[in-house]
Amino acid sequence: MSDGAERGGSTSRSLLEHARTADPAAWERLVTLYAPLVAAWCRRWGVRQQDILDVLQDVFTAVANNLDRFRKDRPSDTFRGWLLTISRNKVRDHFRRVAHQPAAAGGTDALVRLQQILDPEGTVANDEMADDVEFSQVLVRALESIRGEFHENTWRAFWGVVVEGRAAADVGADLDMRPGTVRVSKSRVLLRLRKELGDVGD
Repeated sequence: MSDGAERGGSTSRSLLEHARTADPAAWERLVTLYAPLVAAWCRRWGVRQQDILDVLQDVFTAVANNLDRFRKDRPSDTFRGWLLTISRNKVRDHFRRVAHQPAAAGGTDALVRLQQILDPEGTVANDEMADDVEFSQVLVRALESIRGEFHENTWRAFWGVVVEGRAAADVGADLDMRPGTVRVSKSRVLLRLRKELGDVGD
């Protein structure tokens, strides 16, 4: 174990104090200690390997700009927990930038609506469905990965009914499709999405 990290996963106050003074050696040591952990979180949350360096830069820029705000007022206050919060925020920002198609069309409400449709029986707890940012990001990545498999109107029919919450007849009128065709398009994309998420077999 590096002497920069105390037993139990906490961080040496001395290291943080030196990093707060913009000591290059302390800052390099801090990044060396924690960059692999942030990269692992990024991979777990679905960030593509080629994008991880950009997210790491965003995370540690935010750490550098806000390090003075970190306070260990309680035993439960850890640098790692604070870093986790920053990392989640920056990964969320990243997905908003690179996955703008699903995110921009409906934001968090749209993702929650999609989650509810994927789990109509409520087999996942409601609070997890609404608040699990990680799962929302998995959905965005899954949607990105399958979108190219469908014709544009098929995708727009699915998106209009499932994510935007519109009636099949209204979506069909916009796309010059019958409501039944819209519903079939929705079902096709949802089935493919469930496969992508591992919920059903091929």
